[in-house]
Amino acid sequence: MMASRGYDMTPTMYSPDGRIYQVEYAIETVKRGTLALGILSKDGVILAVEEKPRVLQTSDVTQKIFQVDYHIGVAAAGYIPDARVQVDSARFFSQGNKMTYDESVEVATVAKHLADQSHQFTQYSGVRPNGVALIIAGIDQKGESIYVTDPSGTYVQYAAIAIGAGSDDVNAFLEKHYDKEMSLDDAAALAIAAINLKAEQKDGINHVKMAKITSQEKTFEKISESDLAEYSKNSSKFSAQ
Repeated sequence: MMASRGYDMTPTMYSPDGRIYQVEYAIETVKRGTLALGILSKDGVILAVEEKPRVLQTSDVTQKIFQVDYHIGVAAAGYIPDARVQVDSARFFSQGNKMTYDESVEVATVAKHLADQSHQFTQYSGVRPNGVALIIAGIDQKGESIYVTDPSGTYVQYAAIAIGAGSDDVNAFLEKHYDKEMSLDDAAALAIAAINLKAEQKDGINHVKMAKITSQEKTFEKISESDLAEYSKNSSKFSAQ
């Protein structure tokens, strides 16, 4: 990275070559975070994260997957305290939408809200950009969808996406193996295989946390360890070769 020469003192300042260094630093924080993935299937969406729990940490508690509304979930990579603040904002926004319009908020609307919020932290001195990227996944009246927001305030829709450390290789892996007609079970197996591609602990599920929203139920649900074990049995068919 080029010398900042003082242009990184505030997120409101452009360098002569058109860069905002504090935003780039925040994006680098995301790249150092553990993996998070979102995958669409023909019958639902999968959110998965790599976690590195300590030996005495409660195993069934995830710090990186959150429920926003009954039909929307979020997975995070980067500085997780920033993720919690953004998720709280998304929950409040979703509740406000329900009270105002008497209908559930669309996934794209939540993604735009979070992206706009991140962008605000690049427009004022005395603040810093959020050091986290979010995968927003859910099912609304328009169907299943996945969006990613980053510290710059950008949001983009994907069919399958990975963020965090090693995401370039994992995204190449997803591009090779993803099929828009795959079942939810296959999407879950693909997520496990993708995480194991770059994880420190290979071929296991102790470091994997996952949630799903099915097209039938349209309700966010965290996946149990026993179900993860079943999905893991099928993950070997997604070879890294």
